[in-house]
This record gives sequence, structure tokens and C-alpha cells, in this order.
Amino acid sequence: MGRFSYIETAPVPERALLLGIDRASSPWPVDRSLDELERLAYTAGAEVVARLTQRLDRPVPRTFIGSGKVEELVGMVRRLSIDVVIFDDELTPSQQSNLEHAVGEPVKIIDRTALILDIFGRHAKTREGRLQVQLAQLQYLLPRLRGMWTHLAKEQTRGGIGSRFGQGESQLEVDRRMVRNRIAALRRQLETLERRREVQSRARVESPAFRIALAGYTNAGKSSLLNRLTGSSVLAQDKLFATLDPTTRSLALPGGRVVTVTDTVGFIQKLPTSLVESFKSTLSEVLTADLICKVVDVSDDDWKRHLAAVESVLADIGADERRAITVFNKVDLLEPSERMGLARSHPDAVVVSASSGFGIDELMERLSREASSADRLLTAVIPYREGALLQTLHEQALVLNEEYLPEGTRLVVKAAPRLAAELERYRVL
Repeated sequence: MGRFSYIETAPVPERALLLGIDRASSPWPVDRSLDELERLAYTAGAEVVARLTQRLDRPVPRTFIGSGKVEELVGMVRRLSIDVVIFDDELTPSQQSNLEHAVGEPVKIIDRTALILDIFGRHAKTREGRLQVQLAQLQYLLPRLRGMWTHLAKEQTRGGIGSRFGQGESQLEVDRRMVRNRIAALRRQLETLERRREVQSRARVESPAFRIALAGYTNAGKSSLLNRLTGSSVLAQDKLFATLDPTTRSLALPGGRVVTVTDTVGFIQKLPTSLVESFKSTLSEVLTADLICKVVDVSDDDWKRHLAAVESVLADIGADERRAITVFNKVDLLEPSERMGLARSHPDAVVVSASSGFGIDELMERLSREASSADRLLTAVIPYREGALLQTLHEQALVLNEEYLPEGTRLVVKAAPRLAAELERYRVL
């Protein structure tokens, strides 16, 4: 190697151990849930080297798992040189503290919520997205501040100089106050951004363009589908939560009508309530859509559970009553017989592959029918001074007949209700 030796600078992945409890009442088998947790850990940059499960009806109040299982956990952590233990459910602050004490430093004990928050922190790109993540992280951190300054509190028990000032408690209260103040500041900033978003949303609502939102389980292929439909190059990765911030693109449907398509944040089972709350303004893209496309990765064995989780979150944000269609994606990974069976058992769904392009023409036709389903047929004479409106009609409506008259352009069109309302002043019999 000569005089010089190479120094490895690439970050070394943390060695992770996953831990879950097997509840008889859970709709998800523990192994399936841990499979998803492993993908989350991989997305966060960890290497999963072991799993541990325990069958319990409910978590143990003090340590989440039983005392015997805690001893087994400690043994595995030491034997396998584990850096981080990730629990599949949310831990209470006291459970996390007790487990950290049992396992010992420097091993970290985190839960599913903390892992998702870490991933969101890595992937949020816009200012609003980063603020939403910071808010959720601080709300998660606040009840867990207890005990972070116990090394100072212990000084009080020793007596002597400085012991009567209560440094530990004072520092803890200072930290809590700082976190609360930061939470309040973030909420104010988000409220300001949300008011701006509401103005933009009102403009979109008043716009004649038909709006489509892609909703689905994380990694269902929404970004890939958006790219396939619109010819754009939105980031599409085989990682959970690769997309956090909504992306909107224009799409020309058969017949020339132009609509908008928005890719939204992916959903997941056990999605922390704080995240749903923090990302409500982002999820409002779904609430203002004329049509929701529920994108489903049918190559995943758990696709039915994924679809149920998506529909549950849509219900949580009040979007379950909006018009929707189901789009079965990644059918190129199925056998032809499975693909045909899927189409027969779900005749209202659209079967596609964003990767290969299979079924995209059928999806475009379906979107075209959905976009025109509420159209009104009318005749209007548009004055020549209204050139912008005439262009909008050619983009957003179906022009059946066009005739040039001295007073303006006479059109027979099928237009969406919002656009038809604009034409009322120029309507003729």
C-alpha cells in the first residue's frame, strides 16, 4: 500500500434490533409489522441484525415487555453489539427511561414514532415541511425531557456549596420552557403559511381545472405514476416516505383537456397522531381535490391492509366522502392469471404498471370520464376581448363546435360546473 493508508470516511450503519409484541387482537401479524419496521430502519440508514418478539395482550406498564424478556434483550444487545433498539409501538417516557437504564449506555432505545420522525426530518425539503417535522419532533420530545438533567439534580443530595440552588430542576424547567416557546413559535409560523396555502387553495378551487390527488400507502408508486402520466421527473425511490412535500403537475387528457395531478405524502399503519395533525395542511391537497386516486401496490402481500390503512387516514382527515377511484399499481410483478383475477374481482378499479406503462391508456380514459362526468352542455358567444377565457375553454373543456361571428366566437362546449358558471354571462340559447 506504500507510505499511505486509506481512512474509511463512509458512515457506518447503526446495528439495530427490532422488538415487537404479538397481540391476538392486532389486524397486522407481528412478523409483517416488523418487516415494515425493518424497511423504515433501512430508510433511516440502520442495519437490522436481529428481532425479538413477545406474545402479550397488552404492554407491561413499566418496561413495555416482561422482565424476563428485558433480560433476554440485554443479553442480545451485548452479544450482538447493538447500537439501537427500535420498538414497533410507541413507548411512554417512563418505559423508555426504564429500558435505557436496563440496557445501559450508549445503546439507544427508540420507538416507531421516533424512527418515522427521523425519516421525515431527513426527507422534508420545503420550509413548511421542515416546520411541520420540527413541531412533531418537539411535541414528541417535551414529555421525554424528564431525567435528562438528573446528573445535576444528584448534586443536591450531596450538600455543600451550590446544593441549595436546585440546578437540576432549574435546568429542566428552563429546557421545558424553551421547548414550549419553540412549539408556540412553530405553530405561529405554520399558521401564517397555512393562511397563505388557504389563499392558494381557494385560487385552485376557483380555477376551472379539474384536480386529481394521488393518495396511497408509502412506496405504492405514486411518484412513479405521476412521472408516467405527466412526463415529469419527480423523485421516485424504493424507500418509505421518499416523498413528503406535495408536487403538482399538469396532465393533458385524451381530447385535450388539461387537469392537475398532485402527489401527496404516503400513509402507513400506526402513523403517529402528531404527524397526521402536523401535516394536515399538506394533506389538505387531498381535501380540495375533485378526484382521489387511491394508489395500491398489489405486488405486496399486505396490499389489502395497506388500502385499509389509507382509507382510515382519509377518514381521519375528512376526505373519505370525496369521489375516488382505486388504481392497482405494479401489476407487472404479478403473474398474468393473478392480474386477470384482480381485474375480475375489482371491476371498478384500474389495473396499471407505472414502471412498464401497462394500463396507462385505460387510466387516462378513466380519468377523462371522471373529469367530464359532471360537465354541462351549453352554447356561448365569447367576445374577442376574452382571449384568455377562450384559451381556457380549449384547455379545460370539450369544444364540440366553434364558429366565428362578428360579435365573437360561438362555441358549443361541455364544461365543468365551475367553468360553466363563468360562461353563464355569455350563454345563448
